[in-house]
Amino acid sequence: MNLKEIPSKEIMPGYQGKMVHGKTMTWAFWDVKKDAEVPEHHHVHEQIMHVLDGTFEFTVGGKTAIHHSGDVVVIPSNVPHSGKALTACRLMDVFSPVREEYK
Repeated sequence: MNLKEIPSKEIMPGYQGKMVHGKTMTWAFWDVKKDAEVPEHHHVHEQIMHVLDGTFEFTVGGKTAIHHSGDVVVIPSNVPHSGKALTACRLMDVFSPVREEYK
């Protein structure tokens, strides 16, 4: 499989994602438009976000920080979080368990 061959889905406005699903995890590759937002939410999935390119404002558990290319953020299960792309971004997320709604 090659990432270029995986169809992209718009999961929420401004977030185009390519998903790879294993038995116990989902690996997501996002192309995010500038100013696109993720409203505050939480889920059972543990999540690790990696900023590949761009600048992304992320709030985790009430603490807001600006993240740049190379930054990694760990989001524990059920912790509220939200975000906004301050520039166009490429992000990568790993979720465990699998995000069934992304299939």
